[in-house]
Amino acid sequence: QVQVVESGGGLVQAGGSLTLSCEVSGRTFSDFVMAWFRHAPGKERDEREFVATVDWFGDNVYYADTVEGRFTISRDNAKNKVYLQINNLKPGDTAVYYCVADFVYPAHIPRRDAYWGRGTQVVVSS
Repeated sequence: QVQVVESGGGLVQAGGSLTLSCEVSGRTFSDFVMAWFRHAPGKERDEREFVATVDWFGDNVYYADTVEGRFTISRDNAKNKVYLQINNLKPGDTAVYYCVADFVYPAHIPRRDAYWGRGTQVVVSS
């Protein structure tokens, strides 16, 4: 059974940095295209926003326009992990961040059979 588990969220001051981690188990990690999404407070469940995605071996990445330049996605297939480094955090980055294990690159529109983690909360104070 595939499990996707995020970590690294927390309370951060605006202007700070944070690195989120996501570990996948239950299947060969390099089978998956990985992506991060976020769900801001007050938005509907189906309004999860795409953030970034990386292909199977980390050769290609793709970012949402709203985060490009501040967010960096990377993966370590030896550790079965994907990371999201966030710099210059803004209050608008406050959200639950979800890691997604998918099969097609870019994974900005997740497939129905993609695997989602439970999320990690990021709160940015002004």
